[in-house]
Amino acid sequence: MEYVFTPPPVPSIAVAGSDTRMPVRRIFCVGRNYAEHAREMGMDPDRDPPFFFMKPADAIVNDAETVAYPPLTANLHHEAELVVVIGTGGRDIAIADALDHVWGYGPGNDLTRRDLQIAARDKGRPWDFGKGFDRSAVLGPVHPVAAVGHPASGAITLSVNGVEKQKGDLADLIWSVPEVIAILSQSVTLCPGDVIMTGTPAGVGPLLPGDVCVVRVAGLGDLTTTIGPRA
Repeated sequence: MEYVFTPPPVPSIAVAGSDTRMPVRRIFCVGRNYAEHAREMGMDPDRDPPFFFMKPADAIVNDAETVAYPPLTANLHHEAELVVVIGTGGRDIAIADALDHVWGYGPGNDLTRRDLQIAARDKGRPWDFGKGFDRSAVLGPVHPVAAVGHPASGAITLSVNGVEKQKGDLADLIWSVPEVIAILSQSVTLCPGDVIMTGTPAGVGPLLPGDVCVVRVAGLGDLTTTIGPRA
């Protein structure tokens, strides 16, 4: 097939312990999936149906990269997350079968232009420019289920310049990984290479140029990002 211009490269993330890479199709994110984070954002943490937003796959940042401080914001925030990668697609997946569709897990950092997000939220507008901007999806190496199983508990932390800012436990997810997969699959057909960022614990806060941010998820290693000068 002949294209009018060269197609962009396939977005991908590293696979832990391998030279192969995981192609990424779409990035889904779960909003306010830890009770304490919901409270710090001024929201009720009850188990209302989860809601989702998206980041473009070409917003991926890999481990140990530098991210320029993005434009149009004075309040860039970090958000440590457990990342789920779908390996087997499906629609209307049952909760009991959901984990069979997972290829692996990794650490992530949902970079957020908080001022833009809140301004959009308060006007009832989409969050796209607060959440889905260039280089906003920091994704660490994905670990296959065969190596790490299905983590349902364990610490998730984030430090900035060596100082711990976020600390939670995967067991504190309001909506578990199987529930998130099942509910999301009622709206869209999940496909191999789809990524789900499952939400962040309390303690989100600002990042400044020069900051070094490290996400740690128990059993899944570290994910390091340096914030560079303003773009």
